[in-house]
Amino acid sequence: MIDSTGAQPVRIRFDQVSVDFPTDHGPMRVLDKVSFDIRQGEFVSIIGPSGCGKTTMMNIVGGFVQPTQGQVLLDGKPVSAPGPDRGVIFQEYGVFPWLTVRQNIEFGLKLASSRVGAQERAEITQRYMGLMGLTDFANHFPKHLSGGMRQRLAIARAYAVRPQFLLMDEPFGALDAQTRSAMQDLLLQVLEREGKTVMLITHSVEEAIYLSSRIVVVTARPARIRTIIDVPFGYPRAENVHEDPRFAELRAHIRELVMQEYEAQARQAVRMSD
Repeated sequence: MIDSTGAQPVRIRFDQVSVDFPTDHGPMRVLDKVSFDIRQGEFVSIIGPSGCGKTTMMNIVGGFVQPTQGQVLLDGKPVSAPGPDRGVIFQEYGVFPWLTVRQNIEFGLKLASSRVGAQERAEITQRYMGLMGLTDFANHFPKHLSGGMRQRLAIARAYAVRPQFLLMDEPFGALDAQTRSAMQDLLLQVLEREGKTVMLITHSVEEAIYLSSRIVVVTARPARIRTIIDVPFGYPRAENVHEDPRFAELRAHIRELVMQEYEAQARQAVRMSD
């Protein structure tokens, strides 16, 4: 069940998070004093200009990057390393090409927990193959699957380990428009059944509005919070929500904010080249 009421406890907290990356010319600030919360069952999208630091935000939650200042808390505890409580899905599918669909999901379960026995692994694998429409492809290798099917496999493997948090970085960015739309619908259906706290990185304003309960708009690098927008549509989300006048108004508003940040980014590049 996806929650959009804001009444649930905070699960993810960014607390004055700043990140500097080393360069030949000294430290480069990527994030600057970022603070916001994600509550239980929320679907929160992060949107902003390319290269502004969105993926860095997700990587901190995933435990792959440590902040220079501030901290990210999961259930009140600082993130220090990756863990099985966080499922991560990338644009590049992240599946093992030498394993079949079934073996990919089972291998993820083996990595996540040694306490899951062979029979339970098989049952969990069968469940998530069914949910993602992969049962008929159980013995296929990824090279024999379409891009959409490979991404279904990546989502099934992430879900099968029963994470509390789902972190997604442009998961549908490499798909054609029709497949992308179908995958968005499938993701919402699975979330309605399974329930997770979700953080999505995307460049698509339409995708952010269609999927999210809230949207965090960030500035050009170094990323700061420009604004946080409550999406005025509940769940289950109507497939024709794109036809709602409020959808068009919100899309135009967010596009304008992002375009302003691209213009700021361009001005900054000109100043640096002088």
